[in-house]
Amino acid sequence: MKFSALVAVLADELEEQAIDSAKAAGAGGVTILDARGIGAEEKKTFFGLTYEGSQSVLVFVLERKLSVTVLKRMTRDLDLVRNSKGVMFTLPLEHIAGIDTAQVEQFESRIRDDI
Repeated sequence: MKFSALVAVLADELEEQAIDSAKAAGAGGVTILDARGIGAEEKKTFFGLTYEGSQSVLVFVLERKLSVTVLKRMTRDLDLVRNSKGVMFTLPLEHIAGIDTAQVEQFESRIRDDI
């Protein structure tokens, strides 16, 4: 079975909606990291302080085919085509350890259902 990491870097206010969308598409667990970034455009400053806004980084480990399904669903639900409040991408995983066996069984069950 091949796995991918789906990484979503999103504005903080989209975090809960993104998790709900991913779960509705079949994702299980997620690792959530707090982040901040610097965009291409200069942000406004207030008394010399620049406010960029906080971001969340969501990392899902998914079966490769499911990662594409989840990415498409999240892109649609979060309307990322029209607004620039986030970016998502997948990375292939060659070696993996520690994944929950129940999650592997769910992936296998979905694959059997697709066949």
